[in-house]
Amino acid sequence: MAHDPDWDEIFSTQPPSTTAGDREAAPVPFDDDREESRRDRRTRERRRGRSTGTDGAPRRRGPRTGAVVLVAVLVVVVGGGAVGASALWGSVAPRVSALFGEDEAPDYAGSGNGTEVDFAIVDGDVGSDIAQNLVDSGVTQSYAASYEILLADPTMTFQPGSYKLQQEMSAQSALSALSDPANRIVDRLVIPEGTASRDVEGLLVSATGLPEADVQAAFTDTSTYGLPAGVTDLEGWLFPATYELDPGKTARDYVQLMVDTMKERLVQHGAQEADFQRVVTFASLVQREAGLADDYPKVARVFQNRLDQGMLLQSDATVAYGTGNTHLVTTTDEEREDASNPYNTYVHLGLPVGPISNPGDLAIDAALHPADGAWLYFVTTNLDTGETTFSDTFAQHQQAVKVWQAWMREHPEYG
Repeated sequence: MAHDPDWDEIFSTQPPSTTAGDREAAPVPFDDDREESRRDRRTRERRRGRSTGTDGAPRRRGPRTGAVVLVAVLVVVVGGGAVGASALWGSVAPRVSALFGEDEAPDYAGSGNGTEVDFAIVDGDVGSDIAQNLVDSGVTQSYAASYEILLADPTMTFQPGSYKLQQEMSAQSALSALSDPANRIVDRLVIPEGTASRDVEGLLVSATGLPEADVQAAFTDTSTYGLPAGVTDLEGWLFPATYELDPGKTARDYVQLMVDTMKERLVQHGAQEADFQRVVTFASLVQREAGLADDYPKVARVFQNRLDQGMLLQSDATVAYGTGNTHLVTTTDEEREDASNPYNTYVHLGLPVGPISNPGDLAIDAALHPADGAWLYFVTTNLDTGETTFSDTFAQHQQAVKVWQAWMREHPEYG
C-alpha cells in the first residue's frame, strides 16, 4: 500500500509533549500548571478537529458532541487552591482571551429545561474536562462559558459521585449545582459510557461507601466472573448503566452484575459467545472515537474497512490508553512511534490487544452492525454540531479538511 501524505503536513502544529499523571485523590487543588498543560492539549484538539492520523487513519481530534445514550457523561474533580481568584484570573486571562476570542462565550440562561441528566464525577480530571463534558451532555452551551468560571474561581470543589443536572443550564448554574451536595445521587451508581475500569472502581467506592480494599480486591481477582478464557482484566466488561444501590451487595456482587449485564447486552445485539472479547474490544474503540449517535456505525465501518484492507487503525485513543491515559485521546509523536506499547495501533496491525473502555449499547451495536460504505477517513467539519465528513479516498478527505479549516477561520473562539 502506498503511504498516504503525512497528516502532519496539513497542520503546522503538534500536540505538546506531555505524559499521563498519577491519579489524584478528590477533592484536588486547582493546579494552574497542570491545568494549563491539559488545556493546551485540548486547545490543539479543538483546533484540529476530530480527524485522521498520519496516513489518514481515524484520529479523534476535538470535542465530542454527545450521543444520546443510557447515562450522561464523565465530569471532573476540581478543588480549591491557595491562589486567590483575582490573582489567578489575572495570570490566565490573556491566555483565555487568546483561546476563546474577545466575544462573550455563548451561554444558556437559567437553571435548565426540566430534562434531567445524571453526571458521574470521576477523580483525576481537571477544569477543561468538566467544561467540555458539560457541553457534550447538552447541559451547557459552550466550553468557554464554564471554563472561564472555573479559572476565575479556584475555590470551586467537586466530590466524586453522581449528580442531578438538567439540559440547557447556564454555566454558572451547572457548576453551582455540582458544588451542592443536595444534588448528589445517593441511591444509584452511574457508570457513563466509555468509562475505563479504573474509574469504575473509583465510582463504585464513592457511590456505595464500600471499603476501598474490598473494591480493589474485587477488581483484581477476576477468576470468578465468567469472563472468556484467557481474559484476566475487567476492562470492557463492566456495562455502563445506572445501577440501583443495595446495602446488602458486596463489591464482587456489583462487579458480577456489571459483567452479567454486559453479556446480556452482547447477546441482545447479536454477538456470539466465542466472539465476545473481539466485539467488546472493537466496541470500546468505537465508543472512544465516535461523536454523534448517527456516526457510531460509520466510524465502525471506517475501522472495519481498514482492518479488511490490512491498514493500520492509527487510533490515538488506543495509544493513549496504553500510556495509562484513560481520559484524553491525544498523543505525542513519540507516543505514536513507541512500538513497546501493545495498544499502539500506529505500529501494530489489527485491533488493540484488549478493550480500552467499557462500551455502551450504541457502540456494541455499531461494532456488530457497521454502516454500509467504503469510507477510510473521517474529519469533524463543525465542532459546534459535531458534523463529521466520511471519505473513501484521501483526496476526498483533503477536501473535507478544507471545509473544516474554513469553519475554524469563521470561529476564532476555538483557537
